[in-house]
Amino acid sequence: MGGSGETVGERTARGRAARRDTPRTEHARFDPPANRPDPLLLLEAQAVTRVADLVPIRYGRMLASPFAFFRGAALIMASDLAGTPRSGLQAQLCGDAHLSNFGVFASPERRLVFDLNDFDETLPGPWEWDVKRLAASFAVLGRENGLADGERRSTVLATVSSYRQAMRRFAGMREMDVWYARAEVDDLLGRLQGTARKRTKRLAGKAHTRDSLAELAKLTETVDGEPRIVSRPPLVVPVRDLAAEGDIDAEGLTKHLTDALHRFRDSLQSDRRALLERFRLVDIARKVVGVGSVGTRDWIVLLAGRDERDPLFLQFKEAQPSVLEEFTARSPHTNDGERVTSGQRLMQAASDILLGWLTLTGGPDTGTRDYYGRQLKDWKGSFEAAGASPASMALYGRACGWTLARGHARSGDAIAIAAYLGSGDVFDRAIADFAEAYADQNQRDHDALAQAVSAGRIEARTGV
Repeated sequence: MGGSGETVGERTARGRAARRDTPRTEHARFDPPANRPDPLLLLEAQAVTRVADLVPIRYGRMLASPFAFFRGAALIMASDLAGTPRSGLQAQLCGDAHLSNFGVFASPERRLVFDLNDFDETLPGPWEWDVKRLAASFAVLGRENGLADGERRSTVLATVSSYRQAMRRFAGMREMDVWYARAEVDDLLGRLQGTARKRTKRLAGKAHTRDSLAELAKLTETVDGEPRIVSRPPLVVPVRDLAAEGDIDAEGLTKHLTDALHRFRDSLQSDRRALLERFRLVDIARKVVGVGSVGTRDWIVLLAGRDERDPLFLQFKEAQPSVLEEFTARSPHTNDGERVTSGQRLMQAASDILLGWLTLTGGPDTGTRDYYGRQLKDWKGSFEAAGASPASMALYGRACGWTLARGHARSGDAIAIAAYLGSGDVFDRAIADFAEAYADQNQRDHDALAQAVSAGRIEARTGV
């Protein structure tokens, strides 16, 4: 994907040549064909491999608003993007780069950084797809927040312009400098003023409180002197309760996951393996997460270090094939957990020290499934999207645009992509047009889901 073996001049020429084959103005187009796949059939096809009793929760969450639908519709948009113009230049994609999949979390040096934080769909592919999904997310949320047409367009333009300008800067940097580039929250605070500074400072303050010790107070109770995860069905259900309901063999799954922890350690660096070996298993529960991920298997594992006040919560999230695979090439990784982990490490400036993967084979309620693991919470925080002002949206969009460009520059050919983008705003304006057109399509798809639920074709559980 990078430019190894070519000179800077050759890479620049390749990017400019791509403009002739795919003019930047072409990216404004969104013309779905008459035989566009039914979006509800795509969602139902995804549901086949998920936990059946959790799927109505997914539909209920997507039903909540057009933006909630958009968050769960990565497969639908991937299908749509496959028919849009592309430059022919590749990068490692997030695959689901909407604005809620950016946030703050702790680096290994215990500094708060801003970065992408969801890589379930990561795969090499056309870099434009990530940009278009990000831009469309701002258009969809902007409507929800009551932004006028011009305000929405300004927000999208700020986001895409930030991506383009950052890519041009990365194209002029030494490779090691690109690799080390990251957005630390303290640096962002130093450049912000007024309301934006207050919002960001509040976000950083909340993030500092979100760790395993905070999760211990929120998720557990003490039973016979030991912390136990509290059952809050259907969102959090300990293994012991799943067994009581007859869903699984609790003892078998607990043993299976205990054995799997040892295999998970093998995917970590040697120093992180030594760290994890200092903890013992305490409890396991199934957890419902996200919007698009609802129904995939997700386990939270409570471990204890020196005592019960030294907790570590790990999350093992099922990794199914990327939604992009049907429309690009298959992943080179045979384990989808490794695909997620490798893509995250490639695109992120600083990844969770306990990020790794494993396969569960032959255990109760597992079949053969791939997982990736990480800390459940490590100073994580998200942008307060609901009700955000046009100015806040634009500032946040610029941060997202820079961050996405950095991820693509680490994995793709920044020089060729920057040459394709150019110094003017032709590409920016084209993507702004695309974003509004896709927001219209997303609204129609959300309406179709609402009609299907109303007609009884699809079962949705709301308020969960």
